[in-house]
Amino acid sequence: MNRKQAAIIFCILMAISSSVMFFSSCSNNLSEGFVIFTQVNGKTQDINNLKTDSWRYNLQSRIAVIDPSDPQKTFRILTPDFYTALSPRISFDGKFMLFSARKNENDTWQIWEMNLENLQVRPITREKDNCIDPAYLPGRQIVFTRIMVNAPAQAGYELITCNTDGTKLQKITYDFREYSSSTVLKDGRVLAISRQTYPDLKKAVLMILRPDGTKANLFYNGPEENTLIGPACEMSDGKILFIETGINNKSAGELISIRYNRPLHSRISFSSGIKGSFQSVTSMNSGKLLVSFRPSSAGKYSLYEFDPEKMIMGDPIYSSSEFDALEAVVVENRERPKKLPSEVDPGVKTGLLLCQDINFTGIPSEVKTISSLKADRIEIIGADSSLGIIQSEKDGSFYLKVIADTPFRIRTLDEKGNILNETCNWIYLRPNERRGCIGCHEDHEMVPENRLPLAVKRDPFLIPVHKTKLEEKVIELE
Repeated sequence: MNRKQAAIIFCILMAISSSVMFFSSCSNNLSEGFVIFTQVNGKTQDINNLKTDSWRYNLQSRIAVIDPSDPQKTFRILTPDFYTALSPRISFDGKFMLFSARKNENDTWQIWEMNLENLQVRPITREKDNCIDPAYLPGRQIVFTRIMVNAPAQAGYELITCNTDGTKLQKITYDFREYSSSTVLKDGRVLAISRQTYPDLKKAVLMILRPDGTKANLFYNGPEENTLIGPACEMSDGKILFIETGINNKSAGELISIRYNRPLHSRISFSSGIKGSFQSVTSMNSGKLLVSFRPSSAGKYSLYEFDPEKMIMGDPIYSSSEFDALEAVVVENRERPKKLPSEVDPGVKTGLLLCQDINFTGIPSEVKTISSLKADRIEIIGADSSLGIIQSEKDGSFYLKVIADTPFRIRTLDEKGNILNETCNWIYLRPNERRGCIGCHEDHEMVPENRLPLAVKRDPFLIPVHKTKLEEKVIELE
């Protein structure tokens, strides 16, 4: 063999090697438009379970991917090395995927991340407790739910944030509620399913808060007989969609829409007249929705495209006779949410709460009795005792300095100590947080009157009132 022939053979071998490497790389790379979803093998009638720790953590599942243009040929399992896996969430640049999984049967649930270019996975959390429902925050951070083992009443299902390398774990919720199924909205806030667990169990609602745990407020409260299923999704036109089901019909999940700017008063069912059950929904850059739906309780959940403008179902994208197809997400580059600054300062041990008028209420007039007296004081209720009674100002305002990260509720009293309005929902303040409200049990869409409350002209009351000394970082209040 002469030198020229050897050179030709060498070039051919190099070309073949390069081609193999190229196509091997392409086979692992998940291109834009691919659909990733959870496959579940179990009792479908249990999927719309009212318990927070429902089917998702009791049945075996796996994460799969398809190209919608040829789903049967391109179907692939992404988590073959895991005992069970679910809750896929795509990063804003479309290059990574979060998911929750148990590597081995006896492991706890932990948060993992997959590089969608090479399908390599790595653990983010290594907790002794179960970690579920991850979602990306801007700035390579995540938020997830940690399920505490043998936790006190105020713990249980709490929201945690951390960096994507697992560092800087921060607990951000401190009330008597459980949180799950988080979504990060474009404004940078976290929207999660939440329900009170103490002193009594209440229905699930949507709560919204900043990623540092501040400004936690009610966002949506549906019909009393309904409950919420899975994370919500946000569309470019300001609609927020989620699945809601009635207690008396657990197998029928409805596709519900609310508007971002009026979440409490804009509920519309997108699935009216559609026979069947929805289980999950996600938005796509195309403006369409990707839903998990089954026409009857006898069948399996399949993936469909849904037109939110016409409110009609499209053709099925993927179905299986053996598995339910749930929690679908699309590999695509999306708008990154705002990265909100944090006011939390660990050196400050308190937070501030200002109320404009305790007699300003959203309770309907027909509910109030004629004999009701005007409230002139409040009682702050802690986990198991009263934290003190405070006299309001003449205009009904009050100003409190509360020990941070401590849950409390407030009820109003008349001058004789009679209870007028029972306790509100649990409140907590993060270190250095400043919050305000305009009244007690008021409509959350009401706008406060533009006036200076008398309470801010004096120093705030320290809660609990028997606290006489508090060592904390000195800050200048605005």
